[in-house]
Amino acid sequence: QVVFALNHTLLQQESLRAGSFQIPYTTEDLIKHYNCGDLSSIIFNHDTSQVPNFIDATLPAHERITAQEIDSYFRQELIYKRNERMGRRVKDLLDEYPDKSFFFAFGAG
Repeated sequence: QVVFALNHTLLQQESLRAGSFQIPYTTEDLIKHYNCGDLSSIIFNHDTSQVPNFIDATLPAHERITAQEIDSYFRQELIYKRNERMGRRVKDLLDEYPDKSFFFAFGAG
């Protein structure tokens, strides 16, 4: 899976440099969606995700399964587990210091 992910990431980067592939959103798009509370259309969309998109309809079936496994792993590790970890840390701080004021800022993925 590591070799597969590395090869596809490098191919995607080469396509970006060659101009045959472009990121379908701008920083302004991210800010607009963030302000509107509509991140799922940007962050969780395979076409716009910051995580390389390994799932490609042109892949042979066995490679498509590998791509789906990698995508699921990244989504779980980089998004869901991170959110749970941050949430626990915030809760622990609030529980430990109930009389203090805090400001928490979170990224959008």
